[in-house]
Amino acid sequence: MRIISISVATVSPLFGIDHPDYKTVNSGIKKLPVSTLEKPESIKVTKLGLVGDEQADFSVHGGLEKAIYAYPSEHYPFWNELLDRETKRSAPIGFGFVGENLSVEGFSEADVWVGDIWKIGEVELQVTKLREPCFKFNARMAYKGSSKAMIQSGKSGWYLQVNQVGHIQAGDIITVIPGRRETSIKMQNSFLLRKD
Repeated sequence: MRIISISVATVSPLFGIDHPDYKTVNSGIKKLPVSTLEKPESIKVTKLGLVGDEQADFSVHGGLEKAIYAYPSEHYPFWNELLDRETKRSAPIGFGFVGENLSVEGFSEADVWVGDIWKIGEVELQVTKLREPCFKFNARMAYKGSSKAMIQSGKSGWYLQVNQVGHIQAGDIITVIPGRRETSIKMQNSFLLRKD
């Protein structure tokens, strides 16, 4: 289990083809890799997330409990197949595109539990909750069914709070220290699916 890519973004507008209603809204979802396996740059982690990363709406991303968003790299084929089918997208999307800070390998929502601790060198992160997609995700993917597809597929990813600051980079191994193991991210997603 390791970090494949680290991505950040500054706040920028989503509009036009990016937004299904053709309105302008600010967002930090347009993340780009700053540390990859090919170029593993060291990135500073603070209590509020990664240096260089911005959020436009702290009610949905950011703050202490949602400082970092992690997403399994194994989910990318699902999105590329869906977008190719639904939008005829000409090029595949890459790491960071769904808005994640950490593209990780070796995890799934079924085996990630609220309260689990992730040790990455000197850095300590803690799993807090699943990601609940909104209209900005639809806008980013240029497909109005994206949020629904994320919930129905269970490919939500999860947020992490920062317990111990430091530096991380792509390629770093993630050691999991189990928490109480009462609620998994998959269980949270199932509850959300039942509410819809």
